[in-house]
Amino acid sequence: MTKKLLLGVEAIGQGAIDGGMSGVYAYPGTPSTEITEYIQENEVAVARNLHREWSANEKTAMESALGMSYAGKRSMVCMKHVGLNVAADPFINAAMTGINGGMIVTVADDPSMHSSQNEQDSRFYGKFAMIPILEPSNQQEAYDMTRTGFDLSEKLGTPVLLRITTRLAHSRAGVIPVEKAVAENRLSIPDDPRQFVLLPALARKRYQLLLDNQVKFEEASENSPFNSYIEGKDKSMGIICCGIALNYLMENYPDGCPYPIVKVTQYPLPSKMVKKLEQQVDKIMVIEEGYPLVEEHLKGFFNQGKKILGKLDGTLPRTGELNPDIVAKALNINTSTGSAIPALMVNRPPALCKGCGHHDSFKALTEVMSEYGYGHVFSDIGCYTLGVLPPYNSGNACVDMGASITMAKGAADAGLFPAVAVIGDSTFTHSGITGLLDAVYEKSNILIMIGDNESTSMTGGQDSSAFGRIESICEGAGVDPKHIHVIEALPKNHEKLVDLIRHELDYNGVSIIIPRRECIQKSARRISKSKNH
Repeated sequence: MTKKLLLGVEAIGQGAIDGGMSGVYAYPGTPSTEITEYIQENEVAVARNLHREWSANEKTAMESALGMSYAGKRSMVCMKHVGLNVAADPFINAAMTGINGGMIVTVADDPSMHSSQNEQDSRFYGKFAMIPILEPSNQQEAYDMTRTGFDLSEKLGTPVLLRITTRLAHSRAGVIPVEKAVAENRLSIPDDPRQFVLLPALARKRYQLLLDNQVKFEEASENSPFNSYIEGKDKSMGIICCGIALNYLMENYPDGCPYPIVKVTQYPLPSKMVKKLEQQVDKIMVIEEGYPLVEEHLKGFFNQGKKILGKLDGTLPRTGELNPDIVAKALNINTSTGSAIPALMVNRPPALCKGCGHHDSFKALTEVMSEYGYGHVFSDIGCYTLGVLPPYNSGNACVDMGASITMAKGAADAGLFPAVAVIGDSTFTHSGITGLLDAVYEKSNILIMIGDNESTSMTGGQDSSAFGRIESICEGAGVDPKHIHVIEALPKNHEKLVDLIRHELDYNGVSIIIPRRECIQKSARRISKSKNH
């Protein structure tokens, strides 16, 4: 067997291919993006013609993956943690429909909010849906769990949630793949013709089946090769380590941890192992990345007053990522830290790339909006979010994908004028179109600027579902064609764009301005590629 040096996300992509997957569905979102990119470029995936195109958003990705499962094939859907909010409707209901072909829902959480709006813990979604959760502690487990996760899904008849975090996603380690990949499933229709029909009378039966299956799910966790009980001589404390947190513990004990450990990387929580630990030790520390899911469970699990240490009592911090030093402090281990590194330079906030067309859009917008004062621009998720920072300070809200249009509409409903939404091309097709439909239907007095850089640039320049379609989408949604304008985002067009913004603010209705210029990074890659060929 040949060992490969893989990122955690790459290990998941390889595991899916080797596990007999027929298609991956995803919307780009750091730290999950490279799973799909790895599959898109993998020679075996290309040769087998696995489905590997980007979806318009996470909800459509989830539903497409469920459709492939319905047809008997193995599928995977990938997203970042906030993307699971978008996909929540089909995700929760898929737990009730169950699966036909194995289905893995891979979600990458982002503790410390390196590139996200929040730190939410996707394990709570898995618990809410009442489905099995896999949480690898290293890259090899990420590969193994993905490869065998399809078998687990089919054995239990349910989707399986695979949860990773940023640190595992974007760090490398040696991974030993299997020599022979599993063959893809044959096309097959579900044996139960009503399995995927959630009419109330049928849904009640499916819900009862989901509840009945909880015993099987827990038995699978108790017998999982990924969960283990590790003996320790010092019974003054026991430790429950979840996923990647095990590494932070063991780095502090290179010769072996003196305390008994329950390693949890498959859920539901293996209650027999936990009970065994509770009976042997004086107190328990829970080390988990993200929210205190296991810790909260234990506080209700033990009624004998067993002391539980973790995030709820302040032993570990509630915010940010864990690391070996944080865990050492919780364990009262002295860590040697060197002298503080002198500040040689002031931290510089992120900024738009030099030559980015968004500069020209914000220069014009800022000039016009200065006449109206603060608080009239609603921004969205993408590179252009940086326009809320100096020097433009152009944006007063940025909540979630697509919220710029709907918040601008709501503000206009309240009487705010002008109300301007700034949204990108990919975000527009992800979640902006439905808000546009509301605005058109109610003839809302808003201006929408759709910054079209012809790619999903914030996550690396993936193809956008909006490419070449924005004008026709807006017209199809009912926007008056006389108030749909496309302008090249260039310095020479500054005055023209300023005049255009002013003109459309005078229109009492929905206006669309599309400043368009290819992403400067995408342009550079395209030119470089053409030279190499």
